[in-house]
Amino acid sequence: MQIKSIETFAVEIPLKPERRMITALGVHNTSPYVLVRIRTDDGHEGVGEATVMPRWSGETVWGTKALIDKIFTPVLLGCDPHDLQTIENRMERACAHNWFAKAALEMACWDIQGRAANKPVYELLGGAKRPLSVRCRFSMGAYEPERAQKRAAELVAEGFDYIKVKVGGEAAKDIERVRLVREVIGPDRKLMVDANCGWDADTAIYCINKLEDCNLAVVEQPTPDGDYAALARVRKETKPPVMADDICFNLIHAKELIRNECCDIISLYPGKNGGIRKSKEICDYAAAHGVACGIGSNLEWDVATAAMMHLVIGCENIQVEKYPGDILGPDYHQFRIAKNPVSIVGPVTTITDRPGLGIDIDWDLVEKHRYNG
Repeated sequence: MQIKSIETFAVEIPLKPERRMITALGVHNTSPYVLVRIRTDDGHEGVGEATVMPRWSGETVWGTKALIDKIFTPVLLGCDPHDLQTIENRMERACAHNWFAKAALEMACWDIQGRAANKPVYELLGGAKRPLSVRCRFSMGAYEPERAQKRAAELVAEGFDYIKVKVGGEAAKDIERVRLVREVIGPDRKLMVDANCGWDADTAIYCINKLEDCNLAVVEQPTPDGDYAALARVRKETKPPVMADDICFNLIHAKELIRNECCDIISLYPGKNGGIRKSKEICDYAAAHGVACGIGSNLEWDVATAAMMHLVIGCENIQVEKYPGDILGPDYHQFRIAKNPVSIVGPVTTITDRPGLGIDIDWDLVEKHRYNG
């Protein structure tokens, strides 16, 4: 089996008004991402998704499409989609970083493998380690007080019992927002915060300790990308478990986090880590060193969401029972580009045992929403 063709599709889908995201990184109102379709010489087909955000990983929809079309496609044509090591090596030699672009191609290869073998991807990862339904937390934007209170009440009514609040801005406003959400959701539901690198170590320590009475379940990425010492200091000088996310894209980053005792949990997902296999590699390394993993999000569509779910189901150390993840991306958007979308009902996301990633794209709908920005 050999890769015969690779096509890219830049598409834009707006978010539902009530789910538009505000974080320390800015405002997210629409999602311009890239879909990938790989075909093989024996008639198999696989799909992938690059969930790119320039302010987060540095990747853009225009750059990703050009990179795949002009740089990666020439070196991948003729490769066997089962030979992920060769595919990864060729991409690494052709271009540094660009995790989400590489992940889109890699997940399309997993999709082909599963369809060819008539098995879901989680079976290719070693079999299901948990049920096909996963309960998720909800990530709430860094809203003004009145909106934060209203949104928290809505989430409780929708059945969410684990809520993440975005922080990372002005300390007083962040503290006020978290306190208001705690008041609304009550003492029994889980509450965590995510600063998206927005605080320095001093501000993080101050805010987390001031919020001690809010009983934070987890503090996610409180300090800047690359500053392992700051993250380690926050972990040492505060009580809640610390989750690393924006600072960990590859195995080297994970090793540094663990070596420097920076965190209790590492947030993974295929897009950020450059593919399903690389996420699993980090997960297995963390497990061997007694560090838990969780699953993060970049507000994915159905293809990347399915890839995340297969990873979670196939990896025991992604401890979603203790640290629920964000696997709700498609439900943030105004419409779905899958003919058979991932099931999302309130906080519960479910995939099927269909072969591959289990997602069939509505290519006519994709054509109607091509991104021309």
